[in-house]
Amino acid sequence: MAFEDLIGGSIWDEYSQKVQDLMNNPQNQGEITEEDAERIGGKLIVADFGAESCGDAVRLYWVVEEKTNIIKEAKFKSFGCGTAIASSDTMIQLCKGKTVDEAVKITNIDVEHAMRDNPDTPAVPPQKMHCSVMSYDVIKKAAGQYKGVDAESFETEIIVCECARVTLGTLQEVIKLNDLKTIEQITDYTKAGAFCKSCIRPGGHEEKEYYLVDILADVRAEMEQERLKNIADGIVTGTTTATFADMTIVQKLKKTEEVIDEFIRPMLIMDGGNIEIIDIKQERANIDVYMRYMGACVGCASSSTGTLFAIENTLKEKLDENIRVLPI
Repeated sequence: MAFEDLIGGSIWDEYSQKVQDLMNNPQNQGEITEEDAERIGGKLIVADFGAESCGDAVRLYWVVEEKTNIIKEAKFKSFGCGTAIASSDTMIQLCKGKTVDEAVKITNIDVEHAMRDNPDTPAVPPQKMHCSVMSYDVIKKAAGQYKGVDAESFETEIIVCECARVTLGTLQEVIKLNDLKTIEQITDYTKAGAFCKSCIRPGGHEEKEYYLVDILADVRAEMEQERLKNIADGIVTGTTTATFADMTIVQKLKKTEEVIDEFIRPMLIMDGGNIEIIDIKQERANIDVYMRYMGACVGCASSSTGTLFAIENTLKEKLDENIRVLPI
């Protein structure tokens, strides 16, 4: 029976056309032999990863040129649903031509975004987001084999929401910083719990070490203890304003979003466009703001000239003169 026969029209509409095409016609499926790797001129890496929650599995083949660490060729075999095939195929395409260090930075969010027909519409329904997580995990495993290290060494923080790659530290800080009181608010601020929902509370399709309900309760209890202690000690806190450079990453993201919402986003939306802040990193004296164009801004001629300069100049003026805006 064809995959199309198993899915009704209303559910089928939740999958992007790119996903549907790759389900039926993957471009990078197959295997690579030692002979193939020798002919291409690189070291063959074969990594397997299986998702216990759904029974899907993927095998990843890399041919890595050891002199440059560049992935010269890549293929996959997928043992699972159509979404796993589409996610694995997209993951392969994103890996090719990158170094191993660059490839290990590819996240499941990157895979899902690459499968979208347009930037604002998810490529798969929430319950299928775990398929792109599997792609992320097998990349780590292949990189670990190539470098001779444990795959988990690439993960420096505790990940609570695998789907959205949200860490425990980020969740704790966001709850405190924004005085969040509900799971819905946490999801609005971080996207944690927005997809497969297994991280919200026990009983989902995958057992977790940390759940949002427990994290929220623990942080709220800690905040209340701090408040009561301050009252008991008669402490009155002032309202000092930290410089942008001294803020935490979460604070920088929040402040940047505030400036964009007030001075930049309204103009972009008027022309059918938008932007999404992906990350902020401190690179020596520079503060690099990584963003993604959305809607009509994608492919616009001025997105790399006038529009980019306007966004960067506004953030420099309102936040910090050392900001650089880098579209990805």
